[in-house]
Amino acid sequence: MENLITLVNNIQRACTALGDHGEGSALPTLWDELPSIAVVGGQSSGKSSVLESVVGKDFLPRGAGIVTRRPLVLQLHRINEGREYAEFMHMPKKKFTDFAAVRKEISDETDRETGQSKMISTVPIHLSIYSPNVVNLTLVDLPGLTKVAVDGQPESIVQDIENMVRSYIEKPNCIILAISPANQDLATSDAIKISREVDPKGERTFGVLTKIDLMDKGTDAVDILDGKSYKLKYPWIGVVNRSQADINKSVDMIAARRREHEYFASSPEYRHLANRMGSEYLGKVLSKHLETVIKSRIPGLQSLISKTIGELEAELSRLGKPIATDAGGKLYMIMEICRTFDQIFKEHLDGVRPGGDKIYLVFDNQFPAALKRLQFDKHLSMDNVRKLITEADGYQPHLIAPEQGYRRLIESSLVTIRGPAEAAVDAVHSILKDLVHKSISETMEFKQYPTLRVEVGNAAVGSLERMRDQSKKATLQLVDMECGYLTVEFFRKLPQDVEKGGNPTHSLFDRYNDAYLRRIGSTVLSYVNMVCGSLRNSIPKSVVYCQVREAKRCLLDYFFTELGSKEVSQNSWLNCWMRIQQSCSAAPPLLRDWSCTEVLKQKLKQSHGPNRRDQNNFASSHFQ
Repeated sequence: MENLITLVNNIQRACTALGDHGEGSALPTLWDELPSIAVVGGQSSGKSSVLESVVGKDFLPRGAGIVTRRPLVLQLHRINEGREYAEFMHMPKKKFTDFAAVRKEISDETDRETGQSKMISTVPIHLSIYSPNVVNLTLVDLPGLTKVAVDGQPESIVQDIENMVRSYIEKPNCIILAISPANQDLATSDAIKISREVDPKGERTFGVLTKIDLMDKGTDAVDILDGKSYKLKYPWIGVVNRSQADINKSVDMIAARRREHEYFASSPEYRHLANRMGSEYLGKVLSKHLETVIKSRIPGLQSLISKTIGELEAELSRLGKPIATDAGGKLYMIMEICRTFDQIFKEHLDGVRPGGDKIYLVFDNQFPAALKRLQFDKHLSMDNVRKLITEADGYQPHLIAPEQGYRRLIESSLVTIRGPAEAAVDAVHSILKDLVHKSISETMEFKQYPTLRVEVGNAAVGSLERMRDQSKKATLQLVDMECGYLTVEFFRKLPQDVEKGGNPTHSLFDRYNDAYLRRIGSTVLSYVNMVCGSLRNSIPKSVVYCQVREAKRCLLDYFFTELGSKEVSQNSWLNCWMRIQQSCSAAPPLLRDWSCTEVLKQKLKQSHGPNRRDQNNFASSHFQ
């Protein structure tokens, strides 16, 4: 069972290393799920003396005002033999055998975080003490509750400290060690007041009564220690700490514990309680209770750790492969990602993936329907034919056939085909652009590099726009060619009827009669329909050649040219790693496995290589 506390100690250290302090997150964190013992008390309640008595060493800073300004996670490790020593998590390679140096380092580390001011910080200090004279136990020493801000501190510090203490003890997995001085009215105890607010039934609270030896003569704390004055689920424990004079004289802790035991054993009031009084008994009770609580929480911890392992694996999968460290490797990586995207895009066009069939629908349905909507018969109405024929004749009526009139009628009809031709080009461009975006979303490698994704998308769309412009130019040229040169053979094959419009001896009025004009309109309509049939086949060929075929052949050629013209080190795409790390650090910290820190390091090494921190540094600006 003792290994359970050691395991929780390791997990707590890993949480701190990962930035998980149980603070500032709306989501549950592993720190919140770990059982802990928070030491709560007002200033001058004897809180520091209790902790030092449990440890058996002088190691906590002392002084006037608020001395403890950061949470101190104190982890006690029992060893069978050897010299006592202490280690700080922020100085893992240094062993402190001089506990006066431990006291100084606590003060110095507090100042490093808060500056030389008297402000407080929620970032904990981790201190591990290894000794044959302690029990396996973890305590969180919190700043003492106060009612008045001292010089150099803002008025808000009173509330800030209370908020910090409350954030620890309101969690259901927290065991509250409420320190109260016996020489003050228990009703005014800061520790009891705040503990009662978060644990009204006293089910998570251990009451510790200090300064029993300093009570006024004729008074005692028997009612409190018996649970009559203020009942808790667990019995109250009384302790007798060293006096200030003893501290000044550096009285040995072992001797102090002996005197404490003698005090309770020899006092008539407390003799019947002596077997469950004293700091040594307090340490054993807390250690045993902490083991029991940890054991009851193991299923929940297993579930949470398994869940966070899964989240980590998913995160590492999303991050993908590590970035190459050399310039050639980086360029090769970009090219490979682009080739993957290009292949997916071609598969959409070739029918391996869906989407390419929409282009055929443009040629088979949309474009023919647009040609039908042109309604050439309305354009070749009697009035319009008469108007154009008359205008084309000018001041001299035509002799045999109104050739100029025919040309104007045909050209004015054919030019309207430009609209459907342009619409077909634009429709295919829109489909190709949609397929580009779809192919990008299906290229998993782009999820690791969002800015490269944007750059490639912009480059592909830019290429499509150039292809669209070229296709539109070529397609409209097909229409213009039909307008610019009429097929003479068509007209030569038409039956000649001199009596119906070809006889120059007829009067001018007869030449423009309705039957004659209808014949002209019918002839022009037949020719225009013939040309439409031809363009219905040739325009799709032009669009496919200039857009679809070119997109398959050289969609990213311009992008590759631009890429090759720059030094890879200047390509800001290779800088996504820093942004990825920033986004990950904003998420709730993940605890990765039972052995926490070491397993997490191994997983990161396996997934990203040993120099992941170095990889973070080479990123420049496009991978954002």
